[in-house]
Amino acid sequence: MSEPTRLHVFKTYKLYVGGKFPRSESGRVYEVTDTKGKWLANAPLSSRKDARDAVVAARKAFGGWSGATAYNRGQILYRIAEMLEGRRGQFVREVGEAEGLSKAKAGAVVDAAIDRWVWYAGWTDKIGQIVGGANPVAGPFFNLSTPEPTGVVTVVAPQDSSFLGLVSVIAPVIATGNTAVVIASEKAPLPALSLGEVLATSDLPGGVVNILSGKAAEMGPHLAAHQDVNAIDLAGADQALAKELEIAAADNLKRVLRPQPVDDWTADPGTHRMTAFLETKTVWHPTGSLGASGSSY
Repeated sequence: MSEPTRLHVFKTYKLYVGGKFPRSESGRVYEVTDTKGKWLANAPLSSRKDARDAVVAARKAFGGWSGATAYNRGQILYRIAEMLEGRRGQFVREVGEAEGLSKAKAGAVVDAAIDRWVWYAGWTDKIGQIVGGANPVAGPFFNLSTPEPTGVVTVVAPQDSSFLGLVSVIAPVIATGNTAVVIASEKAPLPALSLGEVLATSDLPGGVVNILSGKAAEMGPHLAAHQDVNAIDLAGADQALAKELEIAAADNLKRVLRPQPVDDWTADPGTHRMTAFLETKTVWHPTGSLGASGSSY
């Protein structure tokens, strides 16, 4: 007598908001297919309410994350790389299906994404030395400029690079102490939703990164106009949507990083995505004098 055929347990993909995994409050889903049209999963179709909830979670997490030491943030980003390394096989499969890549090419993409987390982990306690410092002034004063995070950043993730591009726009935002509300690639959201599972087990406080799947054209305008969002990265927005979101973002003077064509996400990313969401605080303080000689320090 033959053994009964085993039924596979299909994965239910969920949003990642505030460190938890809710379904969309609307109950809506949409079909995700591979590059050949084969059904892969149903992904949550996020609503305006999901976007608002994500902003609330990001704002709540901002104080603790921005107040953490840069060294501690670096440890946590490195831990994310560790956890991804342990789940490499899963992401190779998901990225391969999402982008129509061979196993070898998908493996190279996942390896580059893991390395990208390590790269930004190393920058957390160094970026201040690059964009801050002591300023020479004519007078008995200390004049020190230091970088500070902007706040809550909405990120429209790249549409075609579902994982390496995604990591390349999330990591610099949180490495510098910001929190993020991410709209994943609409056509290939599954690697992003799986990344939420990694973040939840990587010591990253809930709410630092919030991942939504669905239509950027639906959620984007509400996030761009949201008064508690401080900046927006339009990496994955097309020309028409980017213009609409930039106009909406002007209402509360959000920082806006316009779409920048990226031919190769594996290339050295530089520091511009970190500095795009940093403010500069400059402090003046009198130097005073030491003793009767009048020498100053």
